[in-house]
Amino acid sequence: MTTVHVPLGDRAYDVRIGAGLIDCAGREIAPLLPRPKVWIVTEETVAGLHLDALKAGLGKEGIASEALILPPGEGTKSWPYLTQVVEWLLSEKVERKDLVIAFGGGVIGDLVGFAAAILRRGVRFVQIPTSLLAQVDSSVGGKTGINTSHGKNLVGAFHQPSLVLADIAALGTLKKRDFLAGYGEVVKYGGLGDAEFFSWLEENGPKLAEGDLDLREEAVRHSVQMKADIVVRDETEQGDRALLNLGHTFGHALEAATGYSDRLLHGEGVAIGCALAFETSARMGLISQESPSRWRAHLAAMGMKKDLADIPGDLPDADGLITLMSQDKKVQAGKLRFIMARAIGEAFVTDEVDMKIVHDILTEALAGRG
Repeated sequence: MTTVHVPLGDRAYDVRIGAGLIDCAGREIAPLLPRPKVWIVTEETVAGLHLDALKAGLGKEGIASEALILPPGEGTKSWPYLTQVVEWLLSEKVERKDLVIAFGGGVIGDLVGFAAAILRRGVRFVQIPTSLLAQVDSSVGGKTGINTSHGKNLVGAFHQPSLVLADIAALGTLKKRDFLAGYGEVVKYGGLGDAEFFSWLEENGPKLAEGDLDLREEAVRHSVQMKADIVVRDETEQGDRALLNLGHTFGHALEAATGYSDRLLHGEGVAIGCALAFETSARMGLISQESPSRWRAHLAAMGMKKDLADIPGDLPDADGLITLMSQDKKVQAGKLRFIMARAIGEAFVTDEVDMKIVHDILTEALAGRG
């Protein structure tokens, strides 16, 4: 087991990474409890695969548990289910010093974290992420929230977990597409701030995808450490933390355009969005012309979506996509801020992007859909 510490003063916590952490969750969580009981919020798929193991792991330490099981999918990250979670926790008489467990992927982590943030003005929670995307991204850093009809993650709060348990063995139950979608967030870290990590992924990514536990643990550890370092510098996204949104300005617009459906998973949107960000950077003369091609070649080698042409179904035109991008949380004083790059591994935040270049790139990418 590896531990990454997130040193945020009185909100500091550990991220534990390794195989078998669900089975020994009770041992890890017991020191945090004022009384031997926890409340688990999960979703149907994860519950069917792992809930009995988690309850047994808690039970070994004499910890009782109650569980609320929600439907899977991005649609659960919404007002109705936020209300359901909060009302359930209130009906269970959860107190401020008690502990709620978010057990699932990024949807559950974001939803339950937000519920914990607003319940009694803040109760503690533990993240037990079961997807690769959640383990390397959404479970760490304290961003919580829900989607609305206006866009993704537009309602939420910063609320740090008390502990994160990333069980690498749980990744073995993911469908290949879901694993690769999570990999979109892993490779993002190489793109935004670590060229050596990107090269390591080019070499080891296929073996990692095939199931090598040691490589998976190292990829998760490195990603979490990179995120933790950025979060400590900028917890509430006033500066450096925005770098973590490389690919997200394009990606979130594409997710909205596809109705937050299975047509495009979040990590797929991020990977394609990074390709578009590198393409924009190249057109602006910031990055080599070869960089976008190198990025897309790696996505192709992993068997991932890499272009708008890989997204099934209809998409809006370039103007429509730019309108969706304008709902991004990074808009300031009406200007859309982008994460651009001077190289793979050297990203920066700017609002000095020629929108005609963005329009041209999107128009060409849409034309490439045939």
